Amino acid sequence: MPKKLVAETPGIDGTAAAATTPGLPGRRGQAARNDAVILDAARDVFLADPKAPIAAVADRAGVGISALYRRYASKEDLLRTLCHEGLRRFIAEAESANAVADDCSALQGFLEAIVDADVHSLTVRLAGTFAPTAEMGRDADRANAMAEQLFTRARGAGRLRDDAVLADIGLLLEGCAAIRVPDPLRTKQLRRRYLAQHLDGLSRRDAAALPGPPPADGELNWRWRR
Repeated sequence: MPKKLVAETPGIDGTAAAATTPGLPGRRGQAARNDAVILDAARDVFLADPKAPIAAVADRAGVGISALYRRYASKEDLLRTLCHEGLRRFIAEAESANAVADDCSALQGFLEAIVDADVHSLTVRLAGTFAPTAEMGRDADRANAMAEQLFTRARGAGRLRDDAVLADIGLLLEGCAAIRVPDPLRTKQLRRRYLAQHLDGLSRRDAAALPGPPPADGELNWRWRR
């Protein structure tokens, strides 16, 4: 049975600006834009140092600390929101991929979109630093279900080796997210390169059996226990 791709206690990230609603009028529009700036700044700050104070986010975003606290009551609240935005991005990409009729290309297209969106960079960095909400848990279950559907479709189309499990792909995504150089374009190129290598390995059905057992259900979730 495929293992889970998203931790039961979620912590994947995304670019906040992609999740905002454009075209809101007046103060609502300005508030949405300010929130996107804060979340983008928080992502940069906490990628560099998960222990950074919330004041560093305000400095990076160019807003007063009081304005930040009006939106987020604590650092934990900010981390929770930041990671939930990424989880929603993951769900949106999975929904889009599941709408693709071609069972052979749907999983690959989904993984390429997730890698390009840099959705997993904060997964390890922020593990266990905040208490997730019940809504995040429900969204994590939904994300897992859709990812498992893509995985099952690819397996049914003969695109995956028999001993591959869904958790293998989750770790693959974390490995790609760990690739980071100063040039964003070069980072994207390198991530796509190693994603292609790993996908080639997962598709070799005539290859020797993988060493050791695959990750068990919940085995990787220890990172999210505070």
